Amino acid sequence: MSGALAIMVKTPGHSQIKSRLAAGLGKPLAEEFHRLAAAAVASVAMQSRQRLGIEVYWAVAEADAQPLWPGLPVIEQGTGGLGQRMATVQAALVARHGNGMLVGADSPQLTVDLLAQAQSWIDAAPARLALGPAQDGGFWLFGANLAPPLQQWESVAYSAADTALSLRAAFADLGEWQLLPSLVDVDAAADLPALARALDALEDATPAQATLRAWMQQRLSGDPPRVSSTSGAVRA
Repeated sequence: MSGALAIMVKTPGHSQIKSRLAAGLGKPLAEEFHRLAAAAVASVAMQSRQRLGIEVYWAVAEADAQPLWPGLPVIEQGTGGLGQRMATVQAALVARHGNGMLVGADSPQLTVDLLAQAQSWIDAAPARLALGPAQDGGFWLFGANLAPPLQQWESVAYSAADTALSLRAAFADLGEWQLLPSLVDVDAAADLPALARALDALEDATPAQATLRAWMQQRLSGDPPRVSSTSGAVRA
């Protein structure tokens, strides 16, 4: 087994997307950011598939929206809150591939090297877990060579200033931890300048990351970017 990575996404037009970002940018631009950011994450994930030999999936929140996420196989997140949905996806990855990593679309400046660090750690015995903390107290990556019990996932308060710390405390008895570098993630318009700087700092950005950076540069310059008229999500 070579491991796997799932990109957790919601689908514009099927779920509420980036509500705090939408409050600052408006709904169409927030949805466009989500599509472009998801494409950027997928582009790095696909590079990691070539380099690391892992499988990559979209983990889609809505069962009826799966056709809108082409280019990669799809795993359903299932029902319930975020903890339950992550538990569902992680359990599927471990059952199929022996270990798995979960990422979202909020930190599109991630790199193959960062994913390789996590994959190398969780691909070895004994029980191991990896966490990529976000600068707002959340996390941009969770990985493990095990499937934590549902009740431990659900004991964590998500979207809080101490979410990453709470997750580590909840899973403290499950195995050894690796902490990855902290990354900025985007929840609100105020987070966009920091993400733009992080994208600028990439030494080898993918074309999808460059597209996102150009869109953000246009947006931050005060010239609203053209919003795509397509109703689907992204093409990887």
